[in-house]
Amino acid sequence: MAALSHQPIVMAGSAWPDYGLVDSGNGRKLERYGPYRFIRPEPQAMWQPRLSGWAAHGEFVPGSDEDGGGRWQFDRPVPDEGWPLAWNEVAFTAQCTPFRHLGFFPDMAPVWDWMRGMLAGRDDAHTLNLFGYTGVGSLALSRHGPVTHVDASKKSVAQARDNAALSGMDDAPVRWLIDDAAKFTAREVRRERRYDGIILDPPKFGRGPKNETWRLEESLPGLIGDCRRLLDAESRFAFLTVYAVRMSALAIGGLLAEAFADLPGTIEYGELAVREEGEGGRLLPTAIFARWRND
Repeated sequence: MAALSHQPIVMAGSAWPDYGLVDSGNGRKLERYGPYRFIRPEPQAMWQPRLSGWAAHGEFVPGSDEDGGGRWQFDRPVPDEGWPLAWNEVAFTAQCTPFRHLGFFPDMAPVWDWMRGMLAGRDDAHTLNLFGYTGVGSLALSRHGPVTHVDASKKSVAQARDNAALSGMDDAPVRWLIDDAAKFTAREVRRERRYDGIILDPPKFGRGPKNETWRLEESLPGLIGDCRRLLDAESRFAFLTVYAVRMSALAIGGLLAEAFADLPGTIEYGELAVREEGEGGRLLPTAIFARWRND
């Protein structure tokens, strides 16, 4: 049976040519996205900034409530339509969205590396990306075989397709689906499908294309149970990330341990983080995760 490891893990991402965490502190972070720099809120940056002054093209100023809202303020011009960036062979468009994000999650870079490591040597692995957003993870996985990418947002899936074209990967073996992740997964269970790996990055609240309601604490256990039914003893991984909720990594590790108890392998949990650039760069935590690995 899958053993639950009680040694928390930190999966820390470092800078790459098109992205870097320049500095953080006082509840904010300064990042570079290609030629542009931005300041965004970051409640976990409780320390003091290392740099004396931050020069940025724009800053996202949050609203008065903790659940969202806010707007971008720009000091220098930034392309409204976005600009191209790349992670390894995957190209994508960065853009200042109304949700404070810039079209991808840079702290996922070590996760993409880890998943590709779990599938090393394979070009026939079938993987499933639930809540796949703009497709960087799906394109990264596609070098190892067919990927099913599911997101309820028509706009996000369109951006994912555009990112595939920008990467020169129009012919990558990816199915781009606009669908409710939980309903799609349940249908896959009924179809008796299987996958070699599953990654899921659910929001704390959301709505599907037919106004289906998603609430993380209520909906996650059932979805994890269905994900388990799509994996078997020959599958390689499941990876769950959770952002911006009052939940512990140990809790979601326990959830996976219960669901995957009949499979071989190991359940691990911990935090995602990004390391600041430069000597002595600090680790800025961004999310919690739990993962099942079968290697």
